Amino acid sequence: MENLNDSKTLAIRIAKILDKKKAQQIRVLKVQNLTVLTDYFVITSGTSTTQVAALADEVQFQLSQEGVEPYHTEGFDSKNWILLDYSGVMVHVFVPGTRTYYDLEHLWADAETVDVSEWLDQAGEDAQ
Repeated sequence: MENLNDSKTLAIRIAKILDKKKAQQIRVLKVQNLTVLTDYFVITSGTSTTQVAALADEVQFQLSQEGVEPYHTEGFDSKNWILLDYSGVMVHVFVPGTRTYYDLEHLWADAETVDVSEWLDQAGEDAQ
């Protein structure tokens, strides 16, 4: 079992969970030196509000099985942008239009992008 107390390990574990559920454009940003809020953002998209909810539910379920619970969640009502706050890692699951509108990758452009492609099954731009 991985040490999910380490923020980077947790972020990679979350990316793997999302990848297995066919999340799109998974990005992991190291924001540790830019904010006191968290160490990593995991940002991804689902193709619909149904898939966005399923992706967030799967992350919560899998991590709960490993004894890790979110401190806070937001967005399950609208399912356009669901936020899961695991303290050291914040997970953002968007529908594509909402992701484009808020453009967190641009907003946090100074963040270091973590290459998670070696841990993901998907190939091409969906996994990078």
